[in-house]
Amino acid sequence: MMRYHSIAAAVLGVIIASPAHADSQVEVDIAAGRLDSAIFALGKQAGISIGLADPRIGANKVPRIKGRMTSQQALTLLLAGTGAIPQRVHAQHWRIVRMPKRSRRMTNAGKITPVKPPPSPVIHPDIIVTAQLVRNNIETDPAGNLVSLSLDDVSPSAQIRGTDALLETLPNLSSTQLGPGRNRLFIRGIADSSFNGPNQAVSGQYLGVARLNYNAPDPDLRLIDLSAINVYQGPQGTRFGAGTLGGVIRLVPNAVQLDELGGKSSIALAATQDGDPSVDANATFNLPVVDGIIGIRASVYGGRQGGYIDDRRRRLSDVNRIDTAGGRFMLRADPGAGWSIDLMAAFQEIDGRDGQYTDRSGDRLDRAAPFAEPYRNRFALGQWVFRKQWDDMELMTAINLVDQRVTETFDLTLPAFLPFFEEAPGLFRQRGDIRLYTSETRLSRSLDNGGSWFLGTSLINNRYRIRRAVESEFFSNSIAGIENEVSEATAFGEVIWPLTNRLMINAGSRISYVSLRGKALDDSDIFRLSETEDPGKRNQTAFLPSVGAQYRFSNNLTGHIRYQEGFRAAGIAVRDGQVERFRNDDVAAIEAGLVFNSGGETGFDAGISVAHTMWNDMQADLIGSDGLPGTLNIGKGRIWTVDASMNWRPLPGLSVEASAIWSDSALTEPAETIFVSDSDSQSDFTEDLPEGTVIVDSDNLPNVADFSGRLGVSYTSALSDEADLSLSAWARYTGESRLGIGPILGVKQGDYIDTGLSASIDIGAHSIWLEGSNIFNARGNRFALGSPFILPFGEQITPLRPRTIRIGFDTKF
Repeated sequence: MMRYHSIAAAVLGVIIASPAHADSQVEVDIAAGRLDSAIFALGKQAGISIGLADPRIGANKVPRIKGRMTSQQALTLLLAGTGAIPQRVHAQHWRIVRMPKRSRRMTNAGKITPVKPPPSPVIHPDIIVTAQLVRNNIETDPAGNLVSLSLDDVSPSAQIRGTDALLETLPNLSSTQLGPGRNRLFIRGIADSSFNGPNQAVSGQYLGVARLNYNAPDPDLRLIDLSAINVYQGPQGTRFGAGTLGGVIRLVPNAVQLDELGGKSSIALAATQDGDPSVDANATFNLPVVDGIIGIRASVYGGRQGGYIDDRRRRLSDVNRIDTAGGRFMLRADPGAGWSIDLMAAFQEIDGRDGQYTDRSGDRLDRAAPFAEPYRNRFALGQWVFRKQWDDMELMTAINLVDQRVTETFDLTLPAFLPFFEEAPGLFRQRGDIRLYTSETRLSRSLDNGGSWFLGTSLINNRYRIRRAVESEFFSNSIAGIENEVSEATAFGEVIWPLTNRLMINAGSRISYVSLRGKALDDSDIFRLSETEDPGKRNQTAFLPSVGAQYRFSNNLTGHIRYQEGFRAAGIAVRDGQVERFRNDDVAAIEAGLVFNSGGETGFDAGISVAHTMWNDMQADLIGSDGLPGTLNIGKGRIWTVDASMNWRPLPGLSVEASAIWSDSALTEPAETIFVSDSDSQSDFTEDLPEGTVIVDSDNLPNVADFSGRLGVSYTSALSDEADLSLSAWARYTGESRLGIGPILGVKQGDYIDTGLSASIDIGAHSIWLEGSNIFNARGNRFALGSPFILPFGEQITPLRPRTIRIGFDTKF
């Protein structure tokens, strides 16, 4: 379910002075009113910090409470009847989350076992009304361009799946479909290329505070043991070390619990029509090593996704099987005096047995290929995080090292197209090695007036090496590899300041110094750099501002506006046997929107935003005469998007949700090497075009669908004191887009509907669920590419997975 917010925050934190012991009783006097104002007052009185996972919860009305009680007791009283529950993240840190749809009587996902009941509070009956406006910490998004999800918002099977589960849920998120571990992610229409290469990805990815990628493909980590999934739309350079053009996707793991022993596990089986069965399993354990001081949390998982594509030529069935295995280990230490240390290690391996695409000659679930096209993605992450907490200030330093290796095989077979030209079988193999080092430091503070500020620094070193080889008698097997190394030093920050109790403004900036080195790895016959030729060194400096405002018209209606810029460094590429240098590109985006929140178990919530993005010197890919994709600056473009969502709750437990995004993109000023022409006028001008000019028949930007939307209905009901029933159904439409630019890549894709149903029963600590996807067994075309080398000789289709039924069992202990 799409969560579009105005008071947008993944974690609405309030850092408070005068800390108290988390379990001690304190005098509490909280006025009746909005929940967000109440938790601000409670945090100040109890000396704790409280975060809202979903800011819309803050619109709920809460009663007056007064008396001597613990922070847990006060939160329990405030949240009674709101559909939310408190989660203790740390001794003095709480997080308020929506009660899980599939377990209204169980503890939240962040805490595996229940908190021991504290002594009864002493309640005083007096009524005193006060008013305070809550402000946010460094994770605030006053512009309203944050989408925040829990795993329960996605699907019952979310924790055994990866990015595809998010794509089903969020219309503003799209992806290429070469296969898990090879795809590129796009947010709100900011899409550049269908291929993985040396240029920086337009969407940044984080696991906690660990940056996962620079130019690497989406590692497609399993969504296991997460407390939240946050999608920040638009350039985010003043908030994150990742200064990406399109946005940031952040997976937030559940925290290590220092005083609780517990765990959870899941197993699921699936049957796919016309395909092989699938199986997935995972387990998570939380173990205090030194009670209240040191703890560990570990997750392991594995699964097999059965194939469903047949190969007519090799007479093989279900060739596109995918095996996935991985895990995550976290250690937390709280030595005292406000210090904490977090260590994390994560690994994952995806092994794809063959390509995920078909051709149009069969039933769109098969193809005829002389060879298999396997691939593999190996991902490893190490992270160290150090924090120091003062009364109203926090210092955090995160050091991360990521290693990702992607090996791929593509069919290079040329068909027999004339009597004297026989088929020329061939394979193209490539291996990409990506090593990313990042260091990010933040200093943040909450102010007495409800505002906040933070300053950050980021150091990045990303090295990308790709080696290529051809196995063919028709082609030369000498193809140069390339190496790109990017070093970046950045300072960024933002301040949030309340001008009145209704108006909040924010401003930020980012300055980056980027050094790039590129070179050819192999001494090949295709090209050779002379000793005096510049090997591809480049230094750049960029300054990026952001400014925004949020105004609360009433307790239910909030508006926002924000301007922000993004920058992507230049680089080198290999195309048509030549080393080519391309310029950096940048975007400037302005967004405005409104959000209405009625709050409560029944009611209506809705939001809409309009964004306009200008994109200069766009970097995009096209196919060269050697069959290889290469990067090119294609000119200036613009993107209009309208993003809307609604959630109607006519009855307790019943929810109707809808979300959609409209996009209109155009290449407004093509580069000199690009000629945009329709089919009627093309012949009149092509004779006068310079050599090497790329002719395109549409000015639409690649991989930007004109419309995508989702409609969902869910219902939750208590069967007994120990059992809950949840039902849901959804349909998602993905609009038409183009694969890329140029005569080869300008093919259409998209324009299909996917559907799903699910049912689950929760009994105590156990759950059993049943889920169906692609209910009407649609084929569709998610992505019009499998191998770029044979694309000129026939259309390629990446179909939806056929109708699949999953059954799963979850337990907590």
